Amino acid sequence: MAERAPLQLQARDLTVVLGGVVALDRLDLTLEPGLRTVVLGANGAGKSVLLRTLHGLIAPTAGAVSWSKPTTQAMVFQRPVMLRRSALANIEYALAVNGISGVERMRRAGDALRRVGLAGIADRPARVLSGGEQQRLALARAWSLEPEILFLDEPTASLDPGATAEIERVIGEIHASGTRIVMTTHNLGQARRVADEIVFMQSGRAMERTPADRFFTQPASSEARSFLQGEIPWS
Repeated sequence: MAERAPLQLQARDLTVVLGGVVALDRLDLTLEPGLRTVVLGANGAGKSVLLRTLHGLIAPTAGAVSWSKPTTQAMVFQRPVMLRRSALANIEYALAVNGISGVERMRRAGDALRRVGLAGIADRPARVLSGGEQQRLALARAWSLEPEILFLDEPTASLDPGATAEIERVIGEIHASGTRIVMTTHNLGQARRVADEIVFMQSGRAMERTPADRFFTQPASSEARSFLQGEIPWS
């Protein structure tokens, strides 16, 4: 992946109201280049809504999201949508929709499958793959687009430990290739393994943004301390 200018994301006074419920409440957040950000918080804190709003899937009720420059993005969800096509064709379709054609599309699709360890099942129908394989395919599909930022919404929530380890490996490689990672998880162990920084949310607001090691040893807010001590249920 070619070297890119640094990417900064800013959310200012970001408010989202869904069905009469305030999901994001005047949230302010700045994400600097180069880090893997994990968003943590209790059930209903607004983590998934935040990712969808940053990605443009949900329009803010008030406030704004701004980028330091035009950017390419992708998002992977907890339950990936698989087309009624082969694993390889799922990736080729995404590339075609994004204007990649011919030899380049075939090259990218094949490389993406190889990088996530699925080259041997390229011709298998995507919908018959295991949950872990489908999630790796979803990551390959996103990675093939060469996004500058990748949003991951609890990508291992329904997977066993072995499949989770594979997903974490792929996430690490995507980050190493130059893609900015912003991810939600309910798994504190995973957050420790994956995150460079933590954004802790409570009631639709970002209560703190801090390096991961500091968050787990010296959380700044009483809400975060209670969350880490298990007094607030995870989502």
